Amino acid sequence: MRILAVCGSGLGTSFMVEMNINQVLTELGVTGIEVAHSDLSSATPDSADVFFLAKDIAEGGESLGEVIVLESIIDMDELREKVTAVVQDKGLI
Repeated sequence: MRILAVCGSGLGTSFMVEMNINQVLTELGVTGIEVAHSDLSSATPDSADVFFLAKDIAEGGESLGEVIVLESIIDMDELREKVTAVVQDKGLI
C-alpha cells in the first residue's frame, strides 16, 4: 500500500505530514506501507492508494481517489485518528 501526503508546493508541508504519518505507523506497529510526499499538480490517481491533503487544497484533489482531508496539518491527534482509520479499513491492524 502507498500513502501520499500532498500539499500545494510539495515541499515543507507535505514532507512534514509524510514524516508524521510514518511516526504514527511506527507507533501502531504497521509495516509495509510506503509513504511519500508530492505537490498537488504532480499527484495522479495512480500515485498512491490513499492521499492525505490539507483542507485548503482538498477541493483540488477530489479526482485523486481516496482522499483524507486534514483539518489541521499540525494536529497529531487528528492525524493519528485518520491514519489508524485507514489502516484498520485496509485490514492492516
